[in-house]
Amino acid sequence: MKIRTKRMLPILSSMLLASVMLTACSTSDNKVSSSSTPAASESVKTTATPVANDKPDNSKEVKLVGYLLGQEPKGMPEVMDALNKKLKADINATLKINYIGWGDVASKYPLILASGEDVDFVFAADWNYYVSEATKGAFLPITSAMMSKYMPKHNGKLPPEAMAAAIVNGKSYMIPTSTPDRKVNVAVVRKDILAKAGMSKVTKFSELEPYFAEIKKDYPDMIPLNLDSTYDLPTPFGYLLGEKIAYPGAPIDSGDPSAVGVTTDNEDASGKIVSMLDEPFLSAEKYATGIMKKWYDAGYVNKNPYANKVRSKDNFCEGQSGVAFGNSVDIQATLSACAAKGIDVQLIPALSPTGHAAANSWLNNGIAISANSKNPERAMQALDLIMEDQAYVNLVYFGIEGKNYAFTADGKLTLPKGTTADNNTYPPDAAGFWFVNKDFFKPWDTWTESYIDLNSKVKSYLMAPKYLGFSFNSENVKTQIANMKDVSSQYAKPLFIGVVKDVDAGYATLISKVKAAGIDKVQAEVETQAAAFLAAKGK
Repeated sequence: MKIRTKRMLPILSSMLLASVMLTACSTSDNKVSSSSTPAASESVKTTATPVANDKPDNSKEVKLVGYLLGQEPKGMPEVMDALNKKLKADINATLKINYIGWGDVASKYPLILASGEDVDFVFAADWNYYVSEATKGAFLPITSAMMSKYMPKHNGKLPPEAMAAAIVNGKSYMIPTSTPDRKVNVAVVRKDILAKAGMSKVTKFSELEPYFAEIKKDYPDMIPLNLDSTYDLPTPFGYLLGEKIAYPGAPIDSGDPSAVGVTTDNEDASGKIVSMLDEPFLSAEKYATGIMKKWYDAGYVNKNPYANKVRSKDNFCEGQSGVAFGNSVDIQATLSACAAKGIDVQLIPALSPTGHAAANSWLNNGIAISANSKNPERAMQALDLIMEDQAYVNLVYFGIEGKNYAFTADGKLTLPKGTTADNNTYPPDAAGFWFVNKDFFKPWDTWTESYIDLNSKVKSYLMAPKYLGFSFNSENVKTQIANMKDVSSQYAKPLFIGVVKDVDAGYATLISKVKAAGIDKVQAEVETQAAAFLAAKGK
């Protein structure tokens, strides 16, 4: 599924004097409002490569600071030493990476940007407060002149629609990935336990009840649904909801999969904006909650997922979780670890009733330059190398060649002798550099048959939803959204995991609380912005 939060989008007119432009950018008006209209903006025009005598002046050494999401891998210090040697040689800079843990993103991400501390760049995504933080003036506007001069490699890879998707009030504040993730969410189950439960091919998540019962009966150390407090908590509910309706995965107004809010059916051609507590969503949600309640009451769900910090995919192969949740990109390491232990698995993709999954926008993974950056030019140069130079990409994504990864004779990725999925100090995908150019990636020699089969089908699953690229600006309704967030935490999350005495009564209470929080005003604002977005696209 998504990280939870979720995780994880790519472009660019005439040259301005860099010193004047960057000074102006750093003091730009913070009072901006969202507009997804790809208007004639300087930040989305294409531009020619700068003339040779306009190369950046890197004579002064600088120290850069970046923030990514997740947790630092054990092998990070060695990777950073190697990265900084390359950066020092190439652009006379060094880099320090800090991490914001998944459980702290909602509180620490805005705080770090507002604190005035020394930050040059941060991970940015449409699911990770991009529009709200751009609206606050937390990010530096990115112009075509800046992209041409400081990120020529990346600039050459990005089509105009990528930077257009990042527009907030006529300016782009994000540098999207050049390779949006082509992925579907997947649940992983064990074939040996399926067989003991008398099951073979599972096509729907709701069919797993006999599998869970078998785990409960014969595997005392395993929890069928061992959910963590961030990514996993709303995921089974989302799978069940998706059996009834093409749910985008998170409300449009918040982007938080653990919240209720305003949304749309991804396969509704009209693009109607609705409250999640109106039909047809309400019936689908009650269906999902009814099943989750049954499973929770049966002991199939860990009793306090709010306190659990370990994702199911990270202890699935150790026999602690009956299901591993991830997506077709990040689940590969889990599959390899299980294969090494002789565990055969089945993958269940999260698909709509018609068999589709929503394609990611350009903004699913990207980077923003902090408005407080002292060295935005050098930060962009570093990012250009990290995102688009193959040697840098291999280093930050896979680690040290010969220690964390190697290549087979036929060019596939492999683990070096003595390195396993369990002891690898720098697992692929774990360090948070999800915005690099993934077209450089080679297949792994450990890819299982089921994973190869899934990858071959991903493209056929994906469909572009009507609001692909739409980013909602919550500035006009930020009080109502804050209220709705509190309500969701108190009244929606228990419904999502089935911790309720009565499903209908639980939703009746939630509806009254969300109405009082101001969802009608939020819905009206989403409808206005969504209509403007579609009008700009000519749809």
